[in-house]
Amino acid sequence: MRVLIVGCGYLGLPLGAELSRLGHEVFGVRRSAEGAGELTAAGITPLAADVTKPSELALLPWPFDWVVNAVSSTRGGVEDYRQVYLEGTRNLLHALAASPPRKFVFTSSTSVYAQADGSEVDESSATEPGSETSRVLVETEQLLLEAFRERRFPAVILRVAGIYGPGRGQLFKQFLRGEARLEGDGSRLINMIHVEDVAGAVIAALEHGHAGEVYNVADDEAVSHAGFFRWVSAQLGRPMPPAATGMEAAPRKRGVTNKRVLNSKLKAAGWRLKHPTFREGYASEMRRHGDAGTRGRGDMEPGQPTR
Repeated sequence: MRVLIVGCGYLGLPLGAELSRLGHEVFGVRRSAEGAGELTAAGITPLAADVTKPSELALLPWPFDWVVNAVSSTRGGVEDYRQVYLEGTRNLLHALAASPPRKFVFTSSTSVYAQADGSEVDESSATEPGSETSRVLVETEQLLLEAFRERRFPAVILRVAGIYGPGRGQLFKQFLRGEARLEGDGSRLINMIHVEDVAGAVIAALEHGHAGEVYNVADDEAVSHAGFFRWVSAQLGRPMPPAATGMEAAPRKRGVTNKRVLNSKLKAAGWRLKHPTFREGYASEMRRHGDAGTRGRGDMEPGQPTR
């Protein structure tokens, strides 16, 4: 297949490398030509275009069989979200109008689920987020689902949990720096997914996902805030973080939900996890950073920014 990855960054790079390894012709779009060398080294043809600028999208070497919209917001404000996600997706739909792909995958977020009672959520659960940025993601999803209903545009939506992996994982990095703090009684559930498994989820959606459908992308075990730190503490032989106090305990823009995200729908479509829980994923990261010999056997009770 001829594949276009729009937003070929933290997720797009390993995704493109794997697609290239599988024999596909892969093109990766970034806002500028910076970093073109690493794309080329991964078997990806680098392209420069800004998704918020239709004139630049028009210059891409269309058509493509598969298109993945894996853009991310660099500044994180609501207007930036609106321009990058909503308007950017609208621009892509316009650019693809003359030659629709066989499959279009959009990486959304499980932050669209605002449930805070520890309940299980699947793709049919209510999406009524409190944050403005997450509401923009819901609008973007609705735009794509409307395109499917009106003209059978082959959109597939992936709601991705908090991504961790090489160089990423907020709670883990805070722990290593000695800056982690335990929230409340530590019972709030967090949902996460290793970046390699997100790449696998996108490939599963491209190969087997059904147009017009939404799929959750989270690992097999939502885990409590305290449980995560108990496991990491045991692995690294360090004490548990102290409880948050004062301003540290103030609500944050993200990470205030409490839910258990179910992943059975995408697994039924053929997705297989390399890292079924955070234990396997973070054990891999510890080995990567030379921490494999630290204390602990990895079988402690379960415990990233939540999405």
